[in-house]
Amino acid sequence: MDSLLSRINPNNIPRHIAIIMDGNGRWAKHRGLERTHGHMKGVEAVRSVLRAAKNTGIKILTLYTFSEENWNRPEDEVKALMNLLIKTIDEEKDNLKKDKVRLHILGDMDTMPDKPGEALRDIAGETEQNDDTHLILAINYSGRSELVHALNTLSLTEPEKAGHYTEEDIHRHLGLPDMPEPDLLIRTGGECRISNFLLWQIAYTELYFVDTYWPDFGEEDFYRAVLDYQSRQRRYGKTGEQVDKEVGRTNED
Repeated sequence: MDSLLSRINPNNIPRHIAIIMDGNGRWAKHRGLERTHGHMKGVEAVRSVLRAAKNTGIKILTLYTFSEENWNRPEDEVKALMNLLIKTIDEEKDNLKKDKVRLHILGDMDTMPDKPGEALRDIAGETEQNDDTHLILAINYSGRSELVHALNTLSLTEPEKAGHYTEEDIHRHLGLPDMPEPDLLIRTGGECRISNFLLWQIAYTELYFVDTYWPDFGEEDFYRAVLDYQSRQRRYGKTGEQVDKEVGRTNED
């Protein structure tokens, strides 16, 4: 693990990494366990990845925790997930404060059940002065719903600009408009799709898919993803030659 960490270039660290934490249920099924055991084991993976993010100097970590579509899962599983959320917040809040981690919530809190919604609002408020690491939990979240909300808000607050809204206008009304867009999106569990996650924000994000189920995704896996990111050239529509020249000028400066 130390050797992998030592290979990471400290001058090319992604500022923001987003993760689709997939595979909890399949991890449990392959072991003959209830799906809830996979979700509980997945909490340990969150701890590992948060440590790895701090070790590499990554300032912003967004975790796809619970989507709007997840309400369609079996009622017992949803209830267990909400209870696990409350339990985890209670267990981890002291560590978040100690490590100066600020917790942000991205998603529709108005339709969350009372107890988990209250727990989330409380911990977000209790950590709002922290500024070492920003941990964003996407809960009751939908990328499409986020865009619909932004456009509806614009139509109500700035109707005179209808037909002339800009990208900046839409961005201002996203869930967390002050956060930089992710540099890297990791999805565990072997699936290669976005699943309605950060549809606006990942326009130029590097994508990294791995077969490892989320409960087994640890610090070494995180470092491998960062190293893979560092092996790529981000062009933003330009040619590779243009980017090379720009990097060369920056290095000369």
